[in-house]
Amino acid sequence: LATERIAQAQQILRENFKGWEHDADRMYHWLRDPVKSGWRASLLVAETRMGVVNGFALVLHFSRIATSFLDYIAVRNGIRGRGLGSALYEAVREHCLAAGMRRLYLEAEPDNPAWTSDPGELKRNRQRLRFYEYYGVRPVANTQYHLPLGENASYAYLLIDNLGHATPLPRAEARRAVRLILQTRFTELTNPAYIRRVVHSFRDDPVLLRPPRYVKRRTPRPPTRDGRLDRPYAMIINHKHIIHHVQDRGYEERPARVGALMKAMEKTRLFTAIKPKRYPERHITAVHSRAFVTFLKQICRTLPAGAPVYADTFPRRIPSRVPQRPHPDLAGFYCQDSFTPLDNGAYRAARASVDAALTGAEEILTGVPLAYALCRPPGHHAETAAYGGFCYFNNAAIAAHRLSRTGKTAILDMDFHHGNGTQEVFYRRNDVLTVSLHGNPESAYPYFSGFANETGEGDGQGFNLNIPLSEGIDDAAYIVALQRAIRRIRRFGPVYLVVSLGFDILRGDPTGFFSLTEEVLRQAGQRLASLRYPSLIVQEGGYDLRNLRRGATAFFQGWAS
Repeated sequence: LATERIAQAQQILRENFKGWEHDADRMYHWLRDPVKSGWRASLLVAETRMGVVNGFALVLHFSRIATSFLDYIAVRNGIRGRGLGSALYEAVREHCLAAGMRRLYLEAEPDNPAWTSDPGELKRNRQRLRFYEYYGVRPVANTQYHLPLGENASYAYLLIDNLGHATPLPRAEARRAVRLILQTRFTELTNPAYIRRVVHSFRDDPVLLRPPRYVKRRTPRPPTRDGRLDRPYAMIINHKHIIHHVQDRGYEERPARVGALMKAMEKTRLFTAIKPKRYPERHITAVHSRAFVTFLKQICRTLPAGAPVYADTFPRRIPSRVPQRPHPDLAGFYCQDSFTPLDNGAYRAARASVDAALTGAEEILTGVPLAYALCRPPGHHAETAAYGGFCYFNNAAIAAHRLSRTGKTAILDMDFHHGNGTQEVFYRRNDVLTVSLHGNPESAYPYFSGFANETGEGDGQGFNLNIPLSEGIDDAAYIVALQRAIRRIRRFGPVYLVVSLGFDILRGDPTGFFSLTEEVLRQAGQRLASLRYPSLIVQEGGYDLRNLRRGATAFFQGWAS
C-alpha cells in the first residue's frame, strides 16, 4: 500500500512540476534512506476510500534543529477547488507539531511582475501567496534568498510558518536552517559562495517577514487542530503473547501485563495502533546464533501444552558439546538461570515479539517520531546464544541492529535489571552505543554483568556505559544518573534512539529495590524527547500492574509534553 501511494504521488508531482520530474524519481529513496539524504522525509496523502491519491505533501524534517521544509504540495489535475490544498496544508502543520518541530520553511514563486512576465503565472503566484497569508505565513524580508543562482534560474521566495508559536524567529536559528536546507536539499543547484551570501544576508534579529498584502490583519487565522491525521505515535502490540502463559506460582511475567499497558495507552490518546508485520528469521539470526534459534524452535515444538520445562544443569559452554538434539534435559546449555521456562508457546511468542520490535523500527524509518513496541516476552537479557530473565530473543538488539544498517544507533536500557544480552551483542561494536541504568549487580540479577568497568572490547571499547545504582535510590539521584546517560548519548550523536523501558524501577515492584515514583518516568520522557532523535521504545520488565499503568502514562505523557 505504501508503495502504491508513493507511485501515485510521484505521478502528481510529474503532472504539476514540469522540469522537476527527476525529484519524482528520487522520492522513494528519500523516504527509505533518511541518513543518505540528510533529512527524514514524510509523505502525507489525501486519498479516497478506494485508495486513489488526490493530493500529497512531501515534508523534510531536520530533527536536530527542530525544523521542517515543505518540499512539495500538490493536488491531482482537474480536482482543484475542493479544499484539498487546505486540508493537506493543515495536515502538514499538525504533523510537524506532532514531530516536535518549531518552524516550517517552504518556497513559493514570486508575485513581483518584474520577475514573472507571464500574466497567468503571476496570477497563480498571487493566489498561492494569498493562501499562505491566510495561515499567517509570509516571505522573509531584507534577505537575498530570492535571488537566483545563474541566468536561467528562477526567483523564489522563502516563507516561514512559525506553527502557532508567538516567539519571533531569531537570526541565528534562521541562518542554521537556511544553510542546512541549501546544503542538503539544493546541493545540486547551489555552491558554497552562494550559500554564504544568502545566509549572511539574514541580518535582522529577529528575522522580519514581509507585511501582509492579501489578507487583512484582523482576519482570524485558522488554528492547527488535531484529528486530520492519525495520532502522532505508533504502538505495535504482540497479541500472540498470550500463547506463552506460564501459570506456575511466583512466575511474574504474566499476560495481564500487556492488558494493563494497552488500557493505559488508550487513555493517553497518543497512539495509532499498527499491526505487526511478519519478518524473516534472518533478522533474528543476524543477532542470535543459528544453533540457538534452531534449538529453541525445535524444543518448544516438542513440549506438551501446559507443561513448562526449567533448566537445572548449567555446564560450561564448550563448542564441541553443543546439543545435537532438542531434549529438555539439555536446555541448560542455552539458559542463564533456573526460573525462565520453555513451554509450547515460548518460541512462537518470542518470534512475534521480535516482529513487533522490527515493525516499530520500520515505523521509525518511515518518519514516525516515536514508536512503542509492546513486547511480551521481553528480551534484553537474551544473549547471542542464551535465554534467561524471562527473555528468549533480544527484541531491542534485533531492532537496533536493523536501524544501525541505516545510521548510528544508541540504546538506553532503563529496566531495573542490567540488559546483559544487549551488552553482549554489541560489546565489540562502535556503531551501536549501549548505555544502561540498573540495580547494582552485586545484589541484583543478572549478578555477573552490569559493572561500571565493563566498557567494551576491541572496536567497541568506550561504547558501553554501565551506571549501576544503589538500593533505595530516589527520584533526584536517578535523574542525575539519567542526565549522565543522556550526555553520553549526545556525544555519540546517533541517528536513532532505542529505549529498553522497564517499569520495574518503580517502588513496589516485586523484582526491584528502587524507591522511585512515576514522576521520574515523566521527567525521563521529557528529557529523552528533548533529544529529538527518532525513537523506538521497547517494552521490557515491570511486574506490578498498578505501576505499569502509572509508569507508562507518566513516561509517554512526559514525552508528548
